[in-house]
Amino acid sequence: MLLRLLRKYLAPYRNALLAIVALQTVQTFAALTLPTLTARVIDKGVLHQPEPDLPYIWRAGALMLLVSLVQVVFNIVAVYYGARAAMGFGRDVRGAIFDSVTAYSAEEVTRLGAPSLITRITNDVTQVQTLVVMACTLLVGAPIMMIGGVFMAVREDGPLSLLLVVSVPVLVLSVGSVVVRLVPQFAAMQEYIDKVNLVLREQITGLRVVRAFVREPHERQRFSAANQELTDVSLRAGHLMAIMFPTVMVVLNASSVAAVWFGADRVGAGDMGIGSLVAFLTYLVQILMSVMMATFVVVMIPRAAVCADRIIEAIDTEASVHAPASPSPMGQGPTRLEFRGVGFSYPGAELPVLTDIDFSIDAGQTLAIIGSTGAGKTTLVNLVPRLFDATSGQVLINGVDVKELDPEELWAAVGLVPQKPYLFSGTVAENLHFSNPDASADEIWSTLETAQAKGFVEAMPDQLDTFITQGGTSVSGGQRQRLAIARALIKRPQVYLFDDSFSALDLTTDARLRAALKPVVSDAVSIIVGQRVSTIADADQILVIDAGRQVGLGRHDELLRSCETYREIVESQKAQAAA
Repeated sequence: MLLRLLRKYLAPYRNALLAIVALQTVQTFAALTLPTLTARVIDKGVLHQPEPDLPYIWRAGALMLLVSLVQVVFNIVAVYYGARAAMGFGRDVRGAIFDSVTAYSAEEVTRLGAPSLITRITNDVTQVQTLVVMACTLLVGAPIMMIGGVFMAVREDGPLSLLLVVSVPVLVLSVGSVVVRLVPQFAAMQEYIDKVNLVLREQITGLRVVRAFVREPHERQRFSAANQELTDVSLRAGHLMAIMFPTVMVVLNASSVAAVWFGADRVGAGDMGIGSLVAFLTYLVQILMSVMMATFVVVMIPRAAVCADRIIEAIDTEASVHAPASPSPMGQGPTRLEFRGVGFSYPGAELPVLTDIDFSIDAGQTLAIIGSTGAGKTTLVNLVPRLFDATSGQVLINGVDVKELDPEELWAAVGLVPQKPYLFSGTVAENLHFSNPDASADEIWSTLETAQAKGFVEAMPDQLDTFITQGGTSVSGGQRQRLAIARALIKRPQVYLFDDSFSALDLTTDARLRAALKPVVSDAVSIIVGQRVSTIADADQILVIDAGRQVGLGRHDELLRSCETYREIVESQKAQAAA
């Protein structure tokens, strides 16, 4: 998966990668040239008899400065291009994940989990991006340095180069054994990061609930447990990594000692010059350091591979709600919404959430849905904009199955006020422009008046420019609901879906809002999910759902006579009001 991810998203940076290889090759050859020049300075300049050859030392020194300058400049340029390629790679992968996630239906988001998706688009991408940076800056030059160093070391002294036959394999085997053990630790680490994100996200979003039930000690302990699990696996991975670099240094230092030990004998025997021994030691260090640099990058591969698997899973997960290959037009004229034998089941569920739902509603009419908690009311509403797809039956708008419509056209025709109204961080005006970017200030104020929100917005310090915090936590529940209703109204859709959108309003505000809505939605289909009978009693049709089944459909008076479930709801609410 890691190779697949790299091949796909590094392809646009092919030219930069080729330039990096060329630049790293030049700077590596420059680095390999310096020890040979040093050896010549020692043997032909410093040790020249009867006295040092100063002109030769100056000429060789100037050449070494020039080679060093080439090495530095080419290395800087290579790192620059490597950083640009890696940052572009990270940007493209994050964009791909974001595009995939925004196309998900509610089913995929629930299955993968919001905390995990956040981790994948941030931490996971960063891990792979870091690997790309290190590969471009260290890994590209390492094999060139290793091969070139071996060649140059053999050139300086063949017999002494036999040390490499022992030191390099020992180093590779030592590092390989550690890397194999790191893979499962890194896989567990990413899972525990997901878990910490999940716990933290729940505690932040549910802070009021935690405090209301005095559960801070329990939540503190819950976070501590998740944090400790992440710490433990991180320590295990850290211990393994801590073993690696001392091992590298032991091999490096032991090899250097052996080279000096055997090299000194060869120098004493006249088989090798002092300069050649110095150059050989430098090449030995360069070879083993290149192995260490490659090791440093290789250590990152297991974690990056785990992250790449998770990234590819997020990108490759297909939404269960598919756009049709050849969309059908919605059609013109008054809107008509129909449910024909509609059923819905969640994947793997034993029982369906909805079964055999049948109704039709025309423009200008209002359908109210009522039923006990968990009866499937919200699920029914979500089938209209295809947040889920019906598993049986058909949902039709103007006689066309919503599965055959262009999703963009369908969403443009639907205005949804969800059960839990959500406002984005930004001003009041920006939140209303979210559904209608072209709305004027006069239209916004008119819509706020309809939604019974004009009064409290006018009382805000900056009115339409007042900043709303993420989720709308800076306003009350009732104000949040009214702003969410205004956001749907200003869109002027063909179908309005109010999913229990009046629950936080007092009866007086509820009545004023419903009265103000009537002329605004008179040419559209309106569906209202309600818990209070007073909110839905004047609807053109009332759909009664019990345990996912349609048990009643008609007007208020008709259902009082014909539907026992509806009658029980009405009587229970009357009893509560009397009490």
